[in-house]
Order: sequence, then C-alpha cells, then structure tokens
Amino acid sequence: MATLAHRPRRAAWWLPRWPRCWLRLMVAAILAWPPLASALPPARDLAADARQMREMKLPMLVLYSRAGCDWCERARRQFLDPLVADPATAGRMLIRQIDIDRRTAIADFSGNATSHQEFARGRNIRLTPTIEVLGPDGEPLTEAIVGVRLPDFYGTYIERAIDAGLGRLREKTP
Repeated sequence: MATLAHRPRRAAWWLPRWPRCWLRLMVAAILAWPPLASALPPARDLAADARQMREMKLPMLVLYSRAGCDWCERARRQFLDPLVADPATAGRMLIRQIDIDRRTAIADFSGNATSHQEFARGRNIRLTPTIEVLGPDGEPLTEAIVGVRLPDFYGTYIERAIDAGLGRLREKTP
C-alpha cells in the first residue's frame, strides 16, 4: 500500500511539466519588469517646441535620463509624472525627456537633425538624472539640477527652477 509520501506528484491537469516551468518564469519576468511607459513625452522636434515656447512664453523642463537608472525612474514617478498629469502645468512649461544612452533621432532647437545621445553629449550631460530648464533658444534659464540631491526637497528644487525659469524668460521678452 502506497502512502502519500510514495505517491508520484501529479502535474497540473491543464499543463505538462515543462510549459508549467516556462509559465512561472514568464510570470516572474513580467512582474519584475520595470514600467515601460512614462508620462513624460520624449523630445522629438525641439525647434517646433521652441516656436510654441516663444508664442506662449513658456520654458521647457528637460529630464536627461538613461535606461536602468533607478534615480531617474524615481524622479519621473514621484515628481515629474505628476507634473505632466497636472492641467495647471500646461500653462507653466513644456516637459520633455532626453535618453542620453539612445540614438533616437530628434531635431535640435535650430532644427538640425541629431540624436538624444548627441544632444546630451553636446550639452555636456553625463550624470543622470539631470534636469534643465531651457528657454526657446535652448539656453539654460537656471542652474541644472544634477542627481537627486535630497529626495525630501527634490520637488521643491524642481518648483524653484521652474519659477526661476519663468521669471528669467519673462524678463527677456517684453
């Protein structure tokens, strides 16, 4: 008479043994995968954005990030995605993201073809996350925010940079 300890284990009635193993691996991979979509729009045509910035007298906040940067993801998720989702932000600034490790094609502020990687290299951006507040000609309106200095005050640093950028932009344009 076989006891429970000597009985062979039955596979799930709906899956043979190997597909069950693959299914577990796929579920684990999906659950471990970082969020693929960000609410931040990627930079595509900065010259067109500059025309809009001039018309509306708005600065542009640019997040420079890279794949696998946990601090970049944290800055996006906790601070920048909520800004994009806030309707009041549309009247204060444009927000774009530049991935410094990608060769995604864009037009720079002059309308010249370049890539995210070349644009960031030309601005000497090496550390991520870096946030710049730019004017319509691509000139920095404030000092760049490099890294997540103090997470408790990071949102305040961003708000101050936006306000300072708006102030400088309004000083320049009558």
